[in-house]
Amino acid sequence: MKSLLIILLLGLPLVLGACVSKNTYQQKVNEADLLTHDVTDLSATVSELRQDKKNLQDDLSNLNARLVDILRQNSKLQRDLLAAQATEERQEGNLTIHQQQIAALSEQLADMQQTNDQLLTTIEDLNRALEKEKIAREARLAKVKNTYNQLVGALEAEIERGELTISNLEGQLSVNLLNNILFDSGKTAIKPVGQKVLKSLGDVLNKFPDKALQIAGHTDNVKISSRLIERYPSNWELSTARATSVVHFLQDKVGLKGERLIAAGYSEYQPVASNKEAAGRAQNRRIQILLVPLGTPSTAE
Repeated sequence: MKSLLIILLLGLPLVLGACVSKNTYQQKVNEADLLTHDVTDLSATVSELRQDKKNLQDDLSNLNARLVDILRQNSKLQRDLLAAQATEERQEGNLTIHQQQIAALSEQLADMQQTNDQLLTTIEDLNRALEKEKIAREARLAKVKNTYNQLVGALEAEIERGELTISNLEGQLSVNLLNNILFDSGKTAIKPVGQKVLKSLGDVLNKFPDKALQIAGHTDNVKISSRLIERYPSNWELSTARATSVVHFLQDKVGLKGERLIAAGYSEYQPVASNKEAAGRAQNRRIQILLVPLGTPSTAE
């Protein structure tokens, strides 16, 4: 299924021919790669769910085996008790000894019954925990998928124009914007077209108040030019300044609450493409907005 999806998505630009620009074609390829990554992530999560279920079922099987063994011992003790009682009736002279045996066997039987009850309780707890974890994981997956679908639906026009992409990174949604949409070369002021995209994006992100937004600035590995080095000694300062500019815009112009926003600069050290070619360097110069649970520390990937 994943292979068919990739073939359809990659084949679409060939059918459209001259009607589709090179930039749109590249965007579709990127989206196909991201969708493939999403399917892989969801498959991995399903595999984890199945492994968790198997582990709990193995524990349940072990406990059931112990329960069967205890019930067998219980049955033997009951037979011993009946035999002791019968012997008592036949041997009046050994009444005291038999009574002690009966008392000991009764005590053992009581202990075994208590153990049996504890095992039954543990089995019930494991079954409840298994079902609860299954429901929780399914809910988390459904919520991530729903949020992803809402973002894609609301920002379809921006995605079509190649202004941003949306991906799922191990259950965390990420919005990626190339710097040429947001900034001029060597600048940190957001361009009018970038402001428009961020406004549309911010209006959608306002619908998810339970999510914090980590805005991460990334650069290529090209060193800062001599005309800018006094202001930005390295790509660390430039990437952080650009992330901060986006944070200020989302807070001041869009109205996102400051406690939901995180600014971070990653310089050149988390590339998504090769820096050996111009096209790869352009992809690495980007702003990444990662949606994370509010109040939970996280890092962009």
